[in-house]
Amino acid sequence: MPNLTLEHSPNAALNKEVLQRYLSLPIPDGKVQATYIWIDGSGEQLRGKTRTLDFVPSKPEELPIWNYDGSSTYQAEGSNSDTYLYPVAIYADPFTRGNNKLVLCDTYKYNKKPTETNKRHTCVQAMEAAKSSYPWFGIEQEYTLLDMDLRPLGWPKNGFPGPQGPYYCGVGANKVYARDIVEAHYRACLYAGINVSGTNAEVMPAQWEYQVGPCEGISIGDQLWMSRYVLHRVAEDFGVIVTFDPKPMEGDWNGAGAHTNFSTKAMREDGGILEIEKAIDKLSRNHLRHIQAYDPHGGKDNERRLTGRHETSSIHDFSAGVANRGASIRIPRGCAEDKKGYLEDRRPSSNCDPYSVTEAIVRTCILDE
Repeated sequence: MPNLTLEHSPNAALNKEVLQRYLSLPIPDGKVQATYIWIDGSGEQLRGKTRTLDFVPSKPEELPIWNYDGSSTYQAEGSNSDTYLYPVAIYADPFTRGNNKLVLCDTYKYNKKPTETNKRHTCVQAMEAAKSSYPWFGIEQEYTLLDMDLRPLGWPKNGFPGPQGPYYCGVGANKVYARDIVEAHYRACLYAGINVSGTNAEVMPAQWEYQVGPCEGISIGDQLWMSRYVLHRVAEDFGVIVTFDPKPMEGDWNGAGAHTNFSTKAMREDGGILEIEKAIDKLSRNHLRHIQAYDPHGGKDNERRLTGRHETSSIHDFSAGVANRGASIRIPRGCAEDKKGYLEDRRPSSNCDPYSVTEAIVRTCILDE
């Protein structure tokens, strides 16, 4: 593998073996470190801070509501900055292990109303209304690894790697970069209780993908956000930066998406292809609404990615097809042959909010809104 040492990265320079001496110290009985994690005012970045509990929580309702300085996360004014954290999901902590927990939280303003980037609040309502249809989701999360100069990891400093072709699902030191991070993230997610179903190297060198799901209802958004946090933390240990930017490199390079697979109970049963086709028809009549929900900037990020090239559809046109990676909606060939299964919405950007994406799909395809 090329020399990926980032000598100017403080995180990479720290000796992790020294850290282990302290992490191996026993914690007093009954004490638990709980890291509260939330989405900040950008709608893309995650924040976290840790508190000590004197019990081992088994469900989020047992955890205390906490608060933080929202003026430092683009979510409040300095004169009235307390913002509240409501625990909504608990995961095992792969970094400190033992009984320690990662706690995903919703954010609420001083008046107990959801913050502007709390998209989970309305997503829960949609999922509750649609629960009799048993909506399942799987999201294919693409991302790019960067060095401390914000250049794709392993790329020449004064040039570019060879054209795309040999990198997708590649093997070899000249094909893929930093598999260590990918494997560490995969294992850490499984330990945490996140339903990661696979991973692979992507078309652009230094770009990777992992898949979360199938998950029912709101849990897909919870698990995807937590998997992103875990990825950032793992990469931090290696002194590497993760970006979910949907078009990190201009030019003849693939962008990054969060292809979203969706099905209902009726779609998964015999003859479900008819339900899939009905859903595609509904999606075709709500294209603009979905584009606006599929990246944090109302479609502006996807304008750079959905060009009709590099395995994307045009942002301006809705299309659907069997096994067509240039379409807005793809029906996998196996589903077309079995006449049941699921559809793949290829429009969501890699930096999308999964709560916004899945809520839009449910409201269009199930609730007919």
